[in-house]
Amino acid sequence: MSIIDTIAILISLAALFSYINYRFLKIPNTIGLLAIALLMSLIIVLAGKFGFPVLVDQAKLLLKGIDFNEALMQGMLSALLFAGALHVHLEELVKQKWVVAILASVGVIFSTFMVGFASYGIFGLLGLDIPLIYCLLFGSLISPTDPIAVLGILKTVGASKSLETKIAGESLFNDGVAVVVFLVLLSFVGGGHGHSGESLDALGIAILFGQEAIGGTIFGFIIGYIAFRMLASIDNYQVEILLTLALVFGGYALASALHVSGPIAIVVSGLIIGNKGRKYAMSAKTREHLDNFWELIDEILNAMLFVLIGLEVLVLTFNTEYLIAGLIMIPVVLLIRFISVGIPVSIMKLRKSFTPKIIRILTWGGLRGGISIALVLTLPVGEHREALLLITYVIVIFSILVQGLTVGKLVKS
Repeated sequence: MSIIDTIAILISLAALFSYINYRFLKIPNTIGLLAIALLMSLIIVLAGKFGFPVLVDQAKLLLKGIDFNEALMQGMLSALLFAGALHVHLEELVKQKWVVAILASVGVIFSTFMVGFASYGIFGLLGLDIPLIYCLLFGSLISPTDPIAVLGILKTVGASKSLETKIAGESLFNDGVAVVVFLVLLSFVGGGHGHSGESLDALGIAILFGQEAIGGTIFGFIIGYIAFRMLASIDNYQVEILLTLALVFGGYALASALHVSGPIAIVVSGLIIGNKGRKYAMSAKTREHLDNFWELIDEILNAMLFVLIGLEVLVLTFNTEYLIAGLIMIPVVLLIRFISVGIPVSIMKLRKSFTPKIIRILTWGGLRGGISIALVLTLPVGEHREALLLITYVIVIFSILVQGLTVGKLVKS
């Protein structure tokens, strides 16, 4: 199946499911798309068992032609992060800088090791022989809140500006930090980013982390500033939108080539364009067209991504032990999220006021999404990856469907 056919099918399904959700379900679009796609997958599986195996074969053929990891991490992610960062107010983010910075860095690292060691013990009790390094990798990929899922929900819950900034800021930055932590850990199993098979010492880990995270921040500032100066020198919205597209996709590709964090770079450049660029480098007409363009891109890619997540169930390896492990890890991951958020926020409460129920909101609103699935697919092919893929998938589905549908009530109550 050609790439054009694949894209055509995904867009058609996304459009059809969006219509069904808007017309009948009337729930947040990302959640509705995922729910309908899961239902469709179930119908296809049942059809295969009742004399229509060709439907299952065709669906699996479609999915096997899509590299989920590459489609998200090297394609959709940069555009989705940029679209999200465009509408985060820098002044409000600066006010919340310590909250966002601590949750997106210390919180992610703490959660990575807590989930890693907890899962190692739980998997062992269930008879799953998964090495500790793989459990730590699982901890790193399941710890970050997914900006794609989170930002999609935030649009509908009516959160206060300070709360929205905390949640959005954390989700945008902890994604990049988590990818860096994942790459460092992956280097120990021979799949690392430029460090394949090497046994890194503490200094090597610190250098790799600094290269990716700090390098990504500096690189993002540089390309964002260059784009800002170019936007300020012209007044033609078509050209200016093209410049932002080049910034997003060209900048992400160049960051990957330089071995610095592409997600962090795009978030930083998006903040520059969304704040300084909008204020000093664009006319009112350009701002309107730019906002409409990136909002549309965001909606289209979100729709395709959540349809794809729902359909991926067709190619999972179902195993009762893996499924039980996934169900057990749901409350474990939520508890560790509560601890990793609760400790720093409780300390900061001594000097800073917070929204009521902030710890509960950050815990329950910390949705997991496509990035967790994309990262687990990066693991070397084998039984460990198959086990962690199903476990991750169970947590992601619960997070989006259950937490996503109820977090609005928690915020409003």
